[in-house]
Amino acid sequence: MRVLVAEDELVLAELVAVGLRRAGFAVDIVHGGDDALERLGLDSYEVSRYEVSPYAVSPYDVLVLDRDLPRVHGDEVARRLVAAGSPTRILMLTAATAVEDRVAGLDLGADDYLGKPFEFPELVSRVRALRRRSARPPIPPLLERDGLRVDTARRTATRDGRDLDLSPKEFSVLQILLEADGALVSAEELLERAWDAHADPFTGAVRVCMSKLRAKVGEPGLIRTVQGVGYVV
Repeated sequence: MRVLVAEDELVLAELVAVGLRRAGFAVDIVHGGDDALERLGLDSYEVSRYEVSPYAVSPYDVLVLDRDLPRVHGDEVARRLVAAGSPTRILMLTAATAVEDRVAGLDLGADDYLGKPFEFPELVSRVRALRRRSARPPIPPLLERDGLRVDTARRTATRDGRDLDLSPKEFSVLQILLEADGALVSAEELLERAWDAHADPFTGAVRVCMSKLRAKVGEPGLIRTVQGVGYVV
């Protein structure tokens, strides 16, 4: 799951990113509204919903958006994202918590609104809830196959009752493979969905993660490599 954090307070942005990464999300950070628009694929002057496929507009599932961003205000970022028909969900994270502020933010098209200061468990829960409501295919609460049981809400994974003790990245990769329901998933797709934008496309990160994941899943092996194509459970 990909999350973009748009927050101009550098320390807070990093704290939010660290918290979300520990919860298993792939997170990128920007500090200005113009940079947010660029990452979201909305950096041109105007984007028409009839000219751009919504799935091509943004690679992110959720945008955690501070309203008071420099250069381009967060409200304008929200307007542009909604006008483009993007499936990316918007969580406004801001110090402006008066009722009229919340109403204005939601009227702009935000899907949720969380005031500062906040508790991290609530932030993580709200981000997960927004992903479940996304226009992208919904995530089932339980993914099961050949003794594997993955609880996407509690983020636990077992095989035949044995706890697999997966890292956040390993859990994300296994979840993506199980969501594919027997279809092939390329290394490029895994890299795009489970790692952040700074991941080197030529790195062996996917291969290394897959090796560790296979060892934890155990025998008989369930994850098959299709040479030059991808992986399948």
